[in-house]
Amino acid sequence: MSKKHWVMDYETLYDCFTGVFENYKTTETKIFVISRLRNDQTEFISFLQENINNKEWHISYNGLAFDAQITHYILDNVKNWKDEEDLDLNGHLVANIIYKYAQRTIEKSNKNEFSDYPQWKMKIGQIDLFKMHHWDNAAKRSSLKWIQYSMDWQNILEMPIHHSVPIKTLEEIDTILEYCINDVRSTKEIYNRSKSQVALRKELTNTYGINMFSASEPRISKEIFGYYLSQKLNISKRDLKNMRTYRDTIKVKDIILPYVNFISSEFNMLLQRFSLLEVDAANLKGSFKYKIDYKNIVTHFGLGGVHGATKKGVYEPSEDMMIMSSDVTSFYPNLAIKNQWSPGHFPKKEFSDQYEWFFEERKKIPKSNPMNYVYKIILNSTFGLSNDEKSFFYDPELCMKITINGQLSLMMLYEQIMERIPGSVALLHNTDGVETMIPKEYFDEYMLICKEWEEKTNLNLEHDEYQKLIIGDVNNYIAINKYKKVDITTWRNLKQSEPHYLFKVENDKFSFAPVKLKGRFDFHNLQLHKNKSKLVIPKAIYQYFVNNILPEDYLDTNKNILDYCIGGKSKGDWKCIFKSIKKGELCESMLQKINRYYITNNGVKIIKVNQIDKREIQLEAGRWLQHIYNNMELLPKWDDYDINKKYYLDAIEQEINSIINVKSNQLKLF
Repeated sequence: MSKKHWVMDYETLYDCFTGVFENYKTTETKIFVISRLRNDQTEFISFLQENINNKEWHISYNGLAFDAQITHYILDNVKNWKDEEDLDLNGHLVANIIYKYAQRTIEKSNKNEFSDYPQWKMKIGQIDLFKMHHWDNAAKRSSLKWIQYSMDWQNILEMPIHHSVPIKTLEEIDTILEYCINDVRSTKEIYNRSKSQVALRKELTNTYGINMFSASEPRISKEIFGYYLSQKLNISKRDLKNMRTYRDTIKVKDIILPYVNFISSEFNMLLQRFSLLEVDAANLKGSFKYKIDYKNIVTHFGLGGVHGATKKGVYEPSEDMMIMSSDVTSFYPNLAIKNQWSPGHFPKKEFSDQYEWFFEERKKIPKSNPMNYVYKIILNSTFGLSNDEKSFFYDPELCMKITINGQLSLMMLYEQIMERIPGSVALLHNTDGVETMIPKEYFDEYMLICKEWEEKTNLNLEHDEYQKLIIGDVNNYIAINKYKKVDITTWRNLKQSEPHYLFKVENDKFSFAPVKLKGRFDFHNLQLHKNKSKLVIPKAIYQYFVNNILPEDYLDTNKNILDYCIGGKSKGDWKCIFKSIKKGELCESMLQKINRYYITNNGVKIIKVNQIDKREIQLEAGRWLQHIYNNMELLPKWDDYDINKKYYLDAIEQEINSIINVKSNQLKLF
C-alpha cells in the first residue's frame, strides 16, 4: 500500500489556527481548526504523529521556512498545552500561542536569520515547491498568488481576514478554510506539474545520500559538484562548503587571454579600455559600461556580457544572400574548462578535470535521460555561483575571467566575419553567438573563419541558417530556421508535439523548420514566475510574421479568454482599488494585492493607491476599462466577455508597425 503524502497549508490568526491537508494522489482531505469555537487539537496531533509513524511527507509552498516550522514547534510544545487536570487548553489560548510563534518565525525569515528547525532536524519529510523552483531567489521571487495567476488557476483568492482580527463566528472560520483549501489545491496543481522534477530529486537523493527533494537547480549543482570535489581533493564536505576566495580588486589586464587581438581601431580601443580597468571585486554589478559603433552597429559591453543589434526590422535574405547563426557550444563552462580556470581556493587541474568530466559525461547521455539535464544544470550554474558569496565556488576573479574573455573572444569572431567577408551585414550578437547575413558565395570563407576561431580559442561553434529574422531588439526576436528534411515518422512526431515548427511536404519529401521565440515574442511554455499577461499579443505577432495572418483576423479566431488576461501586482505601501459608477455615483472598492483582469468595453477602473502619500496610478492609463477576473467564469458566448478588441489590436499593430516601420492603416501581409 502506497504512503499517504499530504499537500498542506496553515493559516495562523490571532485566535484561530487552521490546517488543511489533501492526499497528493486522491481527493482525501483532512481539516483541522483550533479556536474558541472549534478545537481539533487532539485529532490534529494524532494526525501529525501518524505522519511521523507512517513516514508520510508534507508538500507545501514555502513550507520549510514557515509551515514546517509551525509543525515542529507544535510537536515539541503540545505537551505543555494542558491545564491542571491534564485537559487541553482552550482553543483560543492554543491558537494564540501558535500565532505568536508564527509571527516570530516570519520576523526571523524577514531578517534572513536561521530557522529554529533546519530540515535535518524535522521529523516529517518535506517537499517545498517554493524552494525547489527557486522562487525564493530575488530574480524569480513569486508568491503563491502570482503562480496561481501564471498557471491560470480557477480562483486567485487572497486571505479575506487579517491575521490580527479576532474570529467571532463559524462562518468566518468557513471563509478562512475556503481560502486555505484553495491554496492547498493550487499547491497540489504545482506539484502535479512538477512530478518529473520531484522524481529527478528523488533519484539524486537516493544516488548521493543527500536530501535534495526541495533543492533548487543551483543547490543541486553545489551538492553534486561538491560531492565529487570532496572525494577528488580528499576534503570533507563541511570544510569544502566553508571555502571561498575573497579579493579586493581585479586587474583586468592580468586576466585577458593572450590570444585576444583585433584588427579594427574600434575593437582595439575596447581592448585598451578593458586592459586599463581595475574593478572592486565586492561590487561588480554595473561598475563598467562601454559601447562602440562598428559597421553601423552599436554594441554595448559591461562586466557581465555583450549585446548588439541592427535596427528593428524583418530580415530575409535575397537569392544570393544567407543568414547564418553561430553559437558557442556551452560557452562559459568551456571557457573555464579549456583554460583550466578554477576558484582560487581549489587546485586548477583537479577542479578543471572534474568540470570537464561533467561536460563529457553529458555528451554520452541522451537528452531524454534526466541526468543529461542534471549535468547541464551543473555546467551552467557553476559560473553564476562563482559570483555568489554564499557558494563555495565564490571567486569573483573567476567570474570576470569568464565574462570578459567571453565577450572579447566572441567579438574576435564577429570582427573577422565583418572584415573578411565583403557585403556581410551584422544582425545580432549577444552573450554566446552571432547572427550575420552574408553573400552565399562566401559561405566557405565564413566556415573557414569559424574553424580558425575554434582552433585559436579551443572552443566549438554550432551553426544554423535562418530563412527569416524578425528583430525587435537584441533580446526580442523571432528566428525562422531553414527547412530540414526528415523521415515521415519524425515529421509526424514533431508535428504533434512542437507548436513552433513549420512543416511542409514537397515531392513526397518531409521537412520542418524550427522557429525560435525570444523575449517578449515568446509565449510557449513560459516559466511560472514569468509575466504571461496579454499572451494574445505575442501570439498575434507570431501569426503575422510566421503564418501571414493579419492581427484582426487572428483576434477573430482566438476565443481563449485567458490569452487576453493581465496580471496586476501591488506591493509594499501600495493597495489596489477599483472605481465604478453605480446609480450615477462614483464608488470605490478594495481589491487584492494580485489581480487578474482583461480590457472590456464596459467595466471598472483599477487603480493603485499609495497608502502613505495617497498617489494614484492607473493600471491601464487612459480610457481603457477593466473587468476583474480573479474567479474564472467561462461564459456561454464569446461576446458575453465584452472584450475591447481595439485595445489589443492597437498593442499588436504598434509592435508590428515599429518593426516594419509603417502606419497602422498600411499594415498588410508579406
